[in-house]
Amino acid sequence: MSAARTATLTVDGKSIELPVISGTHGNDVIDIRALYAKTGLFTFDSGFMSTASCESRITFVDGDRGILLYRGYPIEQLAEKCSFLDVAYLLKHGELPNAAEKREFESIIKKHTMVNEQMGKLFQGFRRDAHPMAVMVGVVGALSAFYNEAEDFSDAAHRSVSFNRIVAKLPTIVALAYKYSMGEPFMYPRNDLDYTANFMHMMFGNPCEEYVPNPVLVHALDTIFTLHADHEQNASTSTVRLAGSSGANPYACISAGIGCLWGPAHGGANEAALKMLEEIGDVSRVPEYIKRAKDKNDSFKLIGFGHRVYKHFDPRAKLMRKICADVLQELGLQNDRLFKLAMELEKIALEDDYFIEKKLYPNVDFYSGIVQQALGIPQTMFTCIFALARTVGWMAQWEEMITDPEHKIGRPRQLYVGAARRDVPAVGMRP
Repeated sequence: MSAARTATLTVDGKSIELPVISGTHGNDVIDIRALYAKTGLFTFDSGFMSTASCESRITFVDGDRGILLYRGYPIEQLAEKCSFLDVAYLLKHGELPNAAEKREFESIIKKHTMVNEQMGKLFQGFRRDAHPMAVMVGVVGALSAFYNEAEDFSDAAHRSVSFNRIVAKLPTIVALAYKYSMGEPFMYPRNDLDYTANFMHMMFGNPCEEYVPNPVLVHALDTIFTLHADHEQNASTSTVRLAGSSGANPYACISAGIGCLWGPAHGGANEAALKMLEEIGDVSRVPEYIKRAKDKNDSFKLIGFGHRVYKHFDPRAKLMRKICADVLQELGLQNDRLFKLAMELEKIALEDDYFIEKKLYPNVDFYSGIVQQALGIPQTMFTCIFALARTVGWMAQWEEMITDPEHKIGRPRQLYVGAARRDVPAVGMRP
């Protein structure tokens, strides 16, 4: 980064100079780290609308132009040419693997797919109808009780063990959570299968017969993982970084990220979008719901359109739409009611001046629920799938944060608007 210019801030007639820093892409930032020392003031930015919380080399999002880059590579190219494990390697190491590195990394991940047999008893402590995300928060957090021999996070080898272990075990944990909720036998990993095919085996296989993964469906889910692998400093990633800044172990940090992702405003949007389509029900009712979405006095919201960052078409949404069509074609569901409904809703919304003016373009969640439902994944598992993929990004962000020589424990301040200082009255004397 470089600071070629400054911004002048005047407080009570006194001017101070603050560096303006430029990155590789994106908005310049005003470096306010010395603001308190120079002025005695903090900044106020509820929701971090105008705050860069860290310096990062991992992911770049340009919402105005609809750009998403992982380590500089466009998401469209990665989704077309790379597997999810290629992307995992890229996010951690900064470069795509060569042939030898790819083989070695895939071999290492396969060696870590099993979970300690005692962990199976953890699942038995949950109700069968517990939400799978609740189970994941508990089980992932408990990993540190089983795998605690590599906790010197100043050691690159220890960090690599943690990264490999948690990326390998998340599919197993997600599948176990699903099997437990269904009352079905747990399925052990199969190391003859690749990462995503193995996950589908653990999700949908049973001990009575061999599970044969469909390559079209495997490719679709693998691409979904890639699309969700990282997305800059969103709420859950910021949660992971904040938890990690205290020196907490990575399993606790990922558990915190999963808890944050569970929120309906973050990771639960695809489930909400699918429910919205079910509510609309039929293509003939689309105009009615478009009208309701534009009525400020109507509580109905068009879920799956618009994004906090993207003010242009979410590049992941275009890819997800193609995946959706491929999956439905493979399964003979080309005339799927919800897909046709989604296509019509998208068409009308993109032609309507109201949505164009407000830049309410379809986002990645609009189609992902339809795809996952077609793959046989129940709605309660949608956010678990999201967490499985995003763990790769969370771990890369965690490692980048703790290896930054300037990193400090996160400690935001506040604008206090409560009661002024006052003295405690004598007992019984409160007015």
